[in-house]
Amino acid sequence: MGTDVEILTIDEVAAWLRISKRAVYEMTSARGRARLKHPLPVLRINSSIRFLKRDVEEWIKKLAARA
Repeated sequence: MGTDVEILTIDEVAAWLRISKRAVYEMTSARGRARLKHPLPVLRINSSIRFLKRDVEEWIKKLAARA
């Protein structure tokens, strides 16, 4: 990975998507991933949850294409 990789926290993703942190947690849980057609891509680092900005951007594009 290059230095241009941006890693986001749950707080940052929730603010960016303008949804609650709880909604982000639900979309990253095993149950949420199984229920969603396009689950939110997540990185699990030990007990921390992080997101690659480029993965979230691609996820948004997939959702927009469905609309």
